[in-house]
Amino acid sequence: MQTIPIIELSLVFIPTIFLLVIIFRWGIKGSVGIYANIRMVLQLLLVGYILTYVFEISQPIIIILVIILMVAVSAWIALRSIEEKSVKIYLKFFISIGLPGLVLLGLVTQLVLKMQTWFEPSLVIPIAGMIFANSMNTVSLAAERFESEFKQEKDYIKARRIALDASLIPQINSLFAVGLVALPGMMTGQILSGVDPIIAVRYQIMVMWMTFGSGGLASVLYLTLRRRTIY
Repeated sequence: MQTIPIIELSLVFIPTIFLLVIIFRWGIKGSVGIYANIRMVLQLLLVGYILTYVFEISQPIIIILVIILMVAVSAWIALRSIEEKSVKIYLKFFISIGLPGLVLLGLVTQLVLKMQTWFEPSLVIPIAGMIFANSMNTVSLAAERFESEFKQEKDYIKARRIALDASLIPQINSLFAVGLVALPGMMTGQILSGVDPIIAVRYQIMVMWMTFGSGGLASVLYLTLRRRTIY
């Protein structure tokens, strides 16, 4: 694939500029959008250099540390979705995102892809990133919706059901839309790099099941652990 020059890359930012202007004019807190975009660029530039280093040294301890960092940061970001912030709640997010995610990561890398070495960084890290990022979003939705519903009616079972249902809406929509409305990232990337579309489809099915399972189970685990702090 060709390298995108900086000038051409910056053209994609033009619609974002218009959006940020509208956000400010409509009285929404636009500074968050600006900060998020700046942070995104810096994080991706940084991770590009880090991954180059990690791929070159290919040490298992480094891979383990990177995975732990992914889970820790995912849990920290997910914690933003609720008002109550404490070490106990953070640990619930950490366990909910990490446990199902690690199970799915092991299943995919060791039994499906059958890697020669379990710590092959060029496969483990991207797949772990997809799993934990998706679980983070799903758990965030579940946690936010649960807190809102439980405050209104104080009914754990009902709040749990509504929260899980709400957290799975993006996941279900993705399953319905894939192939008809959208060609997801992995499939698109593989096709652009010259991979046979049929092979790309199999990888994308793997990713869809992987993210749906890990994200949904992460929400279920969080909502189950959350009950312990209620009763």
